[in-house]
Amino acid sequence: MAVGLLLLLTALCGLGQAMTPEEKQRLRNQVVEMFDHAYQNYMDHAYPADELMPLTCRGRVRGREPSRGDVDDALGKFSLTLIDTLDTLVLLNKTTEFEAAVRRVLSDVRLDNDIVVSVFETNIRVLGGLLGGHSMAVMLKEGGQHMQWYQDELLHMAKDLGLRLLPAFNTSSGLPYPRVNLRHGVRGPETRTGTETDTCTACAGTIILEFAALSRFTGDSIFETHARRAMDFLWEKRQRNSNLVGTTINIHSGEWVRRDSGVGAGIDSYYEYLLKAYVLLGDDLFLQRFNIHYASIMKYISQPPLLLDVHIHKPLLPARTWMDSLLAFFPGLQVLKGDIRPAIETHEMLYQVTKKHNFLPEAFTTDFRVHWAQHPLRPEFAESTYFLFKATGDPYYLEAGRTILDNLNRFARVPCGFAAMKDVRTGSHEDRMDSFFLAEMFKYLFLLFAEPQDLPFDVEDYIFTTEAHLLPLSLSTAPLSSAAASNRTSEEELDDSNFDWTCPNTRLLFPDPAFPRNLREPIRSAIDKSCPRPAPHREPGMGRPPLRAQDFMANNPEHLELLRRMGVSLIHLKDGRVQLVQHASQAVSSVAAEDGVRFMQEMMELSSQQQKEQLPPRAIQIISHPFFGRVVLTAGPAQFGTDLSKSATGVSLGEDLNETAAQRAPTPLCSSCMQVRGFITVAEPYSGCSDITNAEYVQGHIALLQRGQCMFAEKARHIQKAGAIGGIVIDDNEGSSSDTAPLFQMAGDGRSTDDITMPLLFLFHKEGNILLEALKEYRQVEVLLSDKARDRGADVKDTEEDCESEATSPAPSEPAGETSSVEPEEGSSAQAEDSRPAEETSPADPPADPAQPKDHRDSNAPESGRDSSSQSVDELLADWQEDLEAFKQMEKDEL
Repeated sequence: MAVGLLLLLTALCGLGQAMTPEEKQRLRNQVVEMFDHAYQNYMDHAYPADELMPLTCRGRVRGREPSRGDVDDALGKFSLTLIDTLDTLVLLNKTTEFEAAVRRVLSDVRLDNDIVVSVFETNIRVLGGLLGGHSMAVMLKEGGQHMQWYQDELLHMAKDLGLRLLPAFNTSSGLPYPRVNLRHGVRGPETRTGTETDTCTACAGTIILEFAALSRFTGDSIFETHARRAMDFLWEKRQRNSNLVGTTINIHSGEWVRRDSGVGAGIDSYYEYLLKAYVLLGDDLFLQRFNIHYASIMKYISQPPLLLDVHIHKPLLPARTWMDSLLAFFPGLQVLKGDIRPAIETHEMLYQVTKKHNFLPEAFTTDFRVHWAQHPLRPEFAESTYFLFKATGDPYYLEAGRTILDNLNRFARVPCGFAAMKDVRTGSHEDRMDSFFLAEMFKYLFLLFAEPQDLPFDVEDYIFTTEAHLLPLSLSTAPLSSAAASNRTSEEELDDSNFDWTCPNTRLLFPDPAFPRNLREPIRSAIDKSCPRPAPHREPGMGRPPLRAQDFMANNPEHLELLRRMGVSLIHLKDGRVQLVQHASQAVSSVAAEDGVRFMQEMMELSSQQQKEQLPPRAIQIISHPFFGRVVLTAGPAQFGTDLSKSATGVSLGEDLNETAAQRAPTPLCSSCMQVRGFITVAEPYSGCSDITNAEYVQGHIALLQRGQCMFAEKARHIQKAGAIGGIVIDDNEGSSSDTAPLFQMAGDGRSTDDITMPLLFLFHKEGNILLEALKEYRQVEVLLSDKARDRGADVKDTEEDCESEATSPAPSEPAGETSSVEPEEGSSAQAEDSRPAEETSPADPPADPAQPKDHRDSNAPESGRDSSSQSVDELLADWQEDLEAFKQMEKDEL
């Protein structure tokens, strides 16, 4: 019965021209080569650290890098990436590497570290990785050729880790604390644990597969018992009318803290584990619960092809007008459920969004615009692509997989691995390669292009966890104490009418082979036309909110009191903005809570409209050897000067590289280029607030300037007068970074700026130092100013459009992989000047001798003229901490 579900569905006849076996083999080999590039760079540059930082070619060790907030809770100083990758090595036929990796884990990894980690992340990545590795080791040992020395060592480590996670479940509800100290458990503030009151639904509901597998591998039922208790409690706390669950729950009282419900972040894998727990364990109760939830999802949340969050108490009331990328797993889960039509529709919507932006943005609106621009190389879209191909046999999904491969190589590949995208709009990078990239992405892509004979084992004998770790279906027959079974109440007696027992036959569902294509066409057309977002639904008879978003004033005491009554709190951020957060449970009444919801929706719409009026971020791409465009910095635009998104004319690099800048004549750019190319130089004075004294060097170059002392427009006029073809203003606030600040837009000076005809961009201090440090080591650094990054790895001198701006000398070189990239936030600030005292922004001297060697990977020092000594990341940690916490809060809230 469980095996039948995992076998999925009978394949459909292929649509269109089938991919040749030779092409599939080429793509399969490409997947392996990409995996080798990522894995080997982790082992060479990062191990035994938890993760690789691919831009700086070093390991990410918690405590040595600026805190990223909750994201760092996945790091426990236990070689996370290696453990997460174990079963991927076996699937990709790298048995020798797997055996060596297991020996490394056994000899090097410690689990008793005095460190606080996420229970959820440690369970799915580390415990799941150890169990998946154990499953593979047992399978290979039984084959008689490999791992003959193995004596369940990984399983012993898994049990040790499971026991270290168990203290988190010591709550009255059975829901686990979100964090636990690996050495001390949960003891209160002294262990930095036990003080939390809330956890996400997925955090508490994504335990059962790993804990049940651990119990059945070891015969100790305690793990499965605790996981079942948490699942039972979540089921009991569902909203009984809508049969939906909220996003965040109080682990002590069981009250819903966030009552929005969807299938993305915060809830996603709870639904996944209900269905997969039935598959793995054969307990019908899990399938019954899943199908009850699924019926509500399709009734309220699914608006094909969209999946929009709603409120659990008012499921006809939308909770937000955007979707997050984690819901991309859901079409794959629908395949496992046997509901293929909506899976095809939602996947097609996601595919078209991917083709628009190269990757799925972390969040996007209902009219398919970017809401959150990051993309940390998430594998969920590849996962659903694989399962849909498995269900339909349609070669269309092989082409979708090819698109994923091409985009990863074109936009994310860097010399030391693959870097997450800071901003899909500009193509800028983040110094991050999460362990799930190796654990999941390459598994699904390899399986997509693999033939049965390419696999070392039959994947139908296993089920994938949410981290794509492989657990054998044979565990369903493992003996287990009856104490681990759920306590069924009378209302939970199995009712066959509530769910289907088997998957439908797709030949009966889709007798016409063109049916999937007919489902996709209207969705593709709608997204190409950027269909407008639907108006928020309002129930008949409901009154208007007492306070309208467009009337709200943050300094009005009456307005603040109205917010308090509606359960809306106001947070003042360090950068001067305010953050609005609503907790319906804090409203004075249910009517006031609904008014608060409407107010927040209006505020989101108002914020979205304001964002449309703001300029998008720009890209500064280093094109000097050996980067060739692989490193991109996100820059803030100016509200004056050349608009890089519209400019159709410019200047071009002369054929003779020995030609001087003055000898080169301007030539037209193609209309689609939107870029200015040139070598950078530091203006004198560095502030740019008076006539430029080194005009002979600035002429034909892109001038670097320091923020402060005068208006941005004044700086632009001075370097333009000196003959510059562009300018880059670098923040003088040491330690500033777009990691902790929103996009900065430079405004004019209150009078006409039509005389400024060149582009001016803004970089924060951390990112600006990349350019300044390069000038300390090399005589010339060439950059491209544009609206978005161009293809990496290509010779930018030979681009199709042949669109180039004036430069001054042959291309220089710069060390590869020793840079970082930045990302703007949705909110942005426009400022015309910096009013700080002049002594804080003293001009800098010209760059130091470029021949002088210097390691600048950890340097945050400004250009010479300021303190030129390197400043370590540790010294910046205290200054950044407050900004990082505010930034993390902004990511977690609705506005």
